[in-house]
Amino acid sequence: MADTVSVIGAPIPRLEGPDKVTGRALYAADFNLPGMLWGKVLRSPYPHARIVSIDASQARQVPGVRAVITGKDLEGYLQGRRLRDMPVLCWDTVRFIGDRVAAVAADTAEAADEALQLIEVEYEDLPAVFDPLEALEPDAPRLHEDMSAYEGLDPNFAYHDVPNGLTRLTWKKGDIEKGFDEAELVVEHTFRIPSRHHGYIEPHASTISIDDDGRVQAWICTKAPMSTRTQLAQSIRLPDDMVLVHAVSVGGDFGGKGDAMDLPIAYFLAKQAGRPVRIIMSYTEELVAGNPTHPSVLIIRTGLKRDGHMVARYLRAVHSSGAYGAFKPTPNVAIGGAGQAGCYKIDNTFIEATQVYTNTVPAGFFRAPGAPQADFAIESHMDLIAKELGMDPVEFRLKNIVDEGEDNSLGGRWQDIKARETLEAALDAAGWDKPKPGSNFGRGIAMYERFTGAGPTEATMTADPDGILTVSVISYDQGTGLHTALQQVAANEMQVPIGQVRVLTGDTDSGNLDIGFGGARSTNIGVHAVIEATTLLKEELKTRAARLLECPADEIEYRDGRFNHRGDTSQGIPISEVVSSTEGGEPAKILAKVNVAMKQESTSFVAQVAEVEVDKETGQIKIHRFITAHDVGTIINPLTHQGQIDGGVVQGIGMALMEDLGIEDGRVTNAHLGDYKLPTIADIPQLETVLIHGDTGPIPYDAKAIGEMANVSPSAAIANAVADATGIRFYELPITAERIHKALKENR
Repeated sequence: MADTVSVIGAPIPRLEGPDKVTGRALYAADFNLPGMLWGKVLRSPYPHARIVSIDASQARQVPGVRAVITGKDLEGYLQGRRLRDMPVLCWDTVRFIGDRVAAVAADTAEAADEALQLIEVEYEDLPAVFDPLEALEPDAPRLHEDMSAYEGLDPNFAYHDVPNGLTRLTWKKGDIEKGFDEAELVVEHTFRIPSRHHGYIEPHASTISIDDDGRVQAWICTKAPMSTRTQLAQSIRLPDDMVLVHAVSVGGDFGGKGDAMDLPIAYFLAKQAGRPVRIIMSYTEELVAGNPTHPSVLIIRTGLKRDGHMVARYLRAVHSSGAYGAFKPTPNVAIGGAGQAGCYKIDNTFIEATQVYTNTVPAGFFRAPGAPQADFAIESHMDLIAKELGMDPVEFRLKNIVDEGEDNSLGGRWQDIKARETLEAALDAAGWDKPKPGSNFGRGIAMYERFTGAGPTEATMTADPDGILTVSVISYDQGTGLHTALQQVAANEMQVPIGQVRVLTGDTDSGNLDIGFGGARSTNIGVHAVIEATTLLKEELKTRAARLLECPADEIEYRDGRFNHRGDTSQGIPISEVVSSTEGGEPAKILAKVNVAMKQESTSFVAQVAEVEVDKETGQIKIHRFITAHDVGTIINPLTHQGQIDGGVVQGIGMALMEDLGIEDGRVTNAHLGDYKLPTIADIPQLETVLIHGDTGPIPYDAKAIGEMANVSPSAAIANAVADATGIRFYELPITAERIHKALKENR
């Protein structure tokens, strides 16, 4: 292959970058259809209440109002990504502050707002429960009387035998009781993690237009158009083929842009009005009724020998799902981060992760669902154990870290384990053994491991008469740089300059299937699909070239974008000539379908070190350095790869120090971005990345996942650093200056 087309590992600029920075990129809120109406939603002010009556008569009289619907109009209509337990509009009961009870569509947003204020709803207040542990108590108020009536929940994971239980998953290895019996020391701690919002710039936007034949066209900011089509079709009781979802640019995702959200409401408004309807959530609505993370309580107990060898671990994660489970694509594994094997070997383990209904905002996915909660607990617990043993936290980790040929804590065995190398690289870069800069300084370490996700996807590859190669997929790039990686792979496999390849996005009618971004799988399955497509395309073009060169197809060779008869490069003909030589210059078009299997024997490691300074008068934290070391394979694009690392670290720092969707008695107390704190550049320290390269990654070219690696363990690393600086351990996030100041005063 010529060096000029070997682009794997090249820092290629983002393919969609020019459209985004020039404003050419179109987002869901940018589509203006003829006769479009503004949709608005009326939400419950109660966390749990019975709807006694709704009177919308005055709303219908507002000039410009074209449609008004209430829950009574849609009784029995439910929605959800997989589990359909959330009413499109509530008709008898509301279960959280922000639950939807009515909606209007009007010529202007102002008219729609006025109409909402005129809808009179009479509620009967019901007992509510907000804490996930309290929701499990026998006398807790019941949110859902008959879960078995809902479609989409795998009965193997249903948590029916407790009040308000949603799902329960377990993982185990060995004999946990025997392990604790053999332990010479048992250490137990409880940790609490609040709800956090994704903080994406673009709020959810939903637009619906209904064709004359009843077919529905939808525009929504989704990372999973095919799944969203199915969600919408099921919630409005139409076949999938009666719904067309147009893929549009996504203004940030981080796990939060995969559901139909207000699309069903927009549909019923459009159906009543006979005109297109658009609903754009305000950011206040995002914060009070979006799909934030699960508030969690984690109880972790470890049994050890006095020499520091871990012999037993029990971990119980109780996650508040909020009022519904509808915002998760797979409710049974939505919080499976607690079941990660971790970076250590333990002889006997039992882990259980449960989801519980509470009268709070319904929770959804956030980058590595469940893992930031679990890792904060596990890695904080590791430091606490080391203190109990009188050991250095690094010495304790190295004693128990999993090495090649050893079983992990769930009984599996990985290949090419680089846990120890990754940890040591982070320590070396941080100067762990060097004196700290001052008495108020502390250093903390934390680790994490994660698999590379897999699953089905499709890609279409087309060769046009002008020689341009087109990769067609269904999903827009939601920020990972996937389209750029696919362009690089196609150029590399077809041995052409990268400018000869373009990547286009289709819609749900295009014939391309994709399960959407998430699970650290998009590059994996996308690259597999493109390689399969290029392989098939070359075979198709070889058949055409054979006719031109008057020889059997199996004697055609392909090199550097040209076809030639075996051994005779003088007659090489380019792709453009091969395509244009057919009657009418018919393009060559190939659809590739792949279903990539998960490689259970493969995983990746990350180790992170935070160096902080704590002002012991004010409690203010300053992170001076943050080192993140990653076990990586071949890096397809170092620009986008580093972008994933940097973005993840910034999110992790935000979760550690400031992010908290405050919920009191079911009400979000900081429903404004001025109050819900997100990190800015002023909060970010010097970031240092260390890469430990390997050549056995599960992705083609021996690449490994990176998207959900850097954001998981910053909270634990920072918490451990704060404890090192102050001697005070925090069991709850975020670790704010106010909490540190209070703790310092109490410990003086």
